[in-house]
Amino acid sequence: MGDGILDKINRPLKDLRLSVTDRCNFRCRYCMPEEIFGHDYPFLTSDKILSFEETERLTRIFVNLGVRKVRITGGEPLLRKNLPQLIHSLNSIEKVEDISITTNGSLLKKFAPLLFEAGLRRVTVSLDSLNDERFYQMNGNKSKVSKVLDGIQAASEVGLKVKVNMVVQKGKNDQDIIPMASYFKKNKHTLRFIEYMDVGNSNGWSMTEVVTKQEILERIGEIMPLELIEPNYVGEVATRYRYIDSDQEIGIISSVTDAFCSTCSRARVSAEGKLYTCLFASEGYDLRHLLRSEKSDEEITNKISDIWNRRIDRYSDERSNGNSPKNRDKVEMSHIGG
Repeated sequence: MGDGILDKINRPLKDLRLSVTDRCNFRCRYCMPEEIFGHDYPFLTSDKILSFEETERLTRIFVNLGVRKVRITGGEPLLRKNLPQLIHSLNSIEKVEDISITTNGSLLKKFAPLLFEAGLRRVTVSLDSLNDERFYQMNGNKSKVSKVLDGIQAASEVGLKVKVNMVVQKGKNDQDIIPMASYFKKNKHTLRFIEYMDVGNSNGWSMTEVVTKQEILERIGEIMPLELIEPNYVGEVATRYRYIDSDQEIGIISSVTDAFCSTCSRARVSAEGKLYTCLFASEGYDLRHLLRSEKSDEEITNKISDIWNRRIDRYSDERSNGNSPKNRDKVEMSHIGG
């Protein structure tokens, strides 16, 4: 197989996001609200989740199709037992240029040394406020801010490069934009603001709760002037800005008001082995069945290639243009890791 495949609108397959569990120890309102993902929610049983061996095999197939960057997600990926073992295995795959993980940070202090030892070099931590009361409200009363900050500190101390993601919701935590920007500018970690998205069906999304990219820029710029800087690579999801008086930067992920579908090179595989070609997809393709039915690598490769070759997803563009289907069922973000 050649080094790369293209979809219907000439987007390559370069990034793979692997969910290793659908479980999380937080209940963030915009992702896993408690009233839906409560004690009786039927999370996947262990036999339904891809084994590390299956995950590694699948990753090698994706790499042969052009993937160069792998991100481990969840749920909360650090809940997956022996995760550093998987990181070590994936890190040994030739042509994988970058492995990272997205986490809520609550278990990061414990696992940071093991993750670094396994070969991980980058981690993205979700943190939506520095105020304990608001943070509690947003994460379902599961964690104090200090626990996440301790995780960030531990990760930084062992040598992991840390980025911080903040989902901004109007009326929930938009008053924390400036405090978060100031804190992480001082502590020299890149902060990325994320427009509140209509991922899944359970978060009660409304456009009225979206704080736009432009609003975020204006609020920060009034106090700490910014300048636009070039993306690190084609298809980078965050628009980058540098503080004029510093070499520190922020990013803004604006899939609601400034969609970036045209350069999306990401495939997502859920914990039970379903391939999703868009964060807002309604249906996935069952790769677990192929892995467990004695199909050859070549047969699985051909199937994935065929799926990607037929890919036409551009949900955020369609939403912006008013063309997205109303009341469309979408896979939950907790299932495919954002």
